[in-house]
Amino acid sequence: MLSPVSAFSGFGDVDAVFRVYIANRPAMAEYAELKTVQPLHSGEIALINQACGNGWRKVFNVYAKLLFALDANQFTFAQQAASWQQYREQHLLQAGSNTALLFSAPDLTPAANAVHIIAGRTHAKALLDAGLPVQLNWLNSEFAVDKHHRLFVCPYFDYRQLNNEKLIRLAGLIKALDE
Repeated sequence: MLSPVSAFSGFGDVDAVFRVYIANRPAMAEYAELKTVQPLHSGEIALINQACGNGWRKVFNVYAKLLFALDANQFTFAQQAASWQQYREQHLLQAGSNTALLFSAPDLTPAANAVHIIAGRTHAKALLDAGLPVQLNWLNSEFAVDKHHRLFVCPYFDYRQLNNEKLIRLAGLIKALDE
């Protein structure tokens, strides 16, 4: 069975309306037992990248690029910085950013306007097997949606898996929620 809300853990804004769920966490002692949603501080993404390598750099880059690809009438992320790189360094996953990267199962009850994204089909399958109460409509082998819960499954946040074309597709699917 899925963990209770008290096990909600990850990086970012605890009240975020934009939530990405990922199966792994950085292999750093300070995050190994993280049991809450912890805002990152300026420069912390760079420290994680330095300590954990290219894979985490890709996760943070793809996350920031996705935020900049979203419809500006729906989300204001792109208005907060001149580029996705600047947004990543100055706002992503920080307090008040309205973004979260979560290592726990989705909590689908609060924030009716929240967008939930499960990064990776394998992670989505594991969450479903653990009892995640959603009804996914698979659009193809990589993308699925549960409109009722405002939840998406997409390829893992990596340039090869969630390339620019697929990233634009995901942004379009998110835009369609409010149409």
